[in-house]
Amino acid sequence: MIKITSIALACLCCCGCSFTHKPGKLLWADEFNYTGSLDSTRWNYELGNGCPNVCGWGNNEEEIYTQDLANAQVENGKLIIRAVKNNNQWTSARISTEQKVNFTYGWVEFRAKLPQGKGTWPALWMMSENKTKQGWPHCGEIDVMEHVGRQPSVVQSALHTTASHGNTVNVASTVVESFHSEFHLYQAHWTPEKLDFLVDDKVFYTYRPAVKDKTTWPFDSPFYILINLAMGGGLGGAIDPNLSAVQFEIDYVRIYQ
Repeated sequence: MIKITSIALACLCCCGCSFTHKPGKLLWADEFNYTGSLDSTRWNYELGNGCPNVCGWGNNEEEIYTQDLANAQVENGKLIIRAVKNNNQWTSARISTEQKVNFTYGWVEFRAKLPQGKGTWPALWMMSENKTKQGWPHCGEIDVMEHVGRQPSVVQSALHTTASHGNTVNVASTVVESFHSEFHLYQAHWTPEKLDFLVDDKVFYTYRPAVKDKTTWPFDSPFYILINLAMGGGLGGAIDPNLSAVQFEIDYVRIYQ
């Protein structure tokens, strides 16, 4: 397991500010410069539909996650996650770096092209390695990017904590018109004081709670990365019945510190 830690990072910024360089140096990345299945030293496949405890992964999603190449494959230097409908059942992929790569404070960056269509729900996010011990939402969750097809071009970032989770108030969105036709950078800059969320190096949301305690700031322990393409569910909404396949492309994942 790779564990990346730091005790301090500093960067003065505000919403709308741009970063001209990444804070720190590159410490870990997957550039997907290989072909076929994911690198098992870096990634886990999270399988099934979340049963028996949280069918639909707790969000009433309709997909079943697999490790089949039909749902997750590295090709032409990119990770392609495909959601496919067969016999009215959707399959897709959900992957994580749990117990393999985690970090505390830093800059995480995904270069990705998002799927298009009502009912699609791609996400680039992070969860605490303390999840099993503390439980959700007490462990904290960092959603770097979520997009739902019923709101095309609107991407959001959110935090889930004991103080605000599920339909959290700690959320903000921005518009990315070419979300499905071009690759964009979806980023988070995490320090001991705050979390900045960016698209293409431009900050659109900063989370810095006025009262900082374990209910509002569980973000001081190692977190790992997740990538998934859900279909339907509480946030994804009704799936377009004319859809039979969609794909989510990730060019790379990088961690700086």
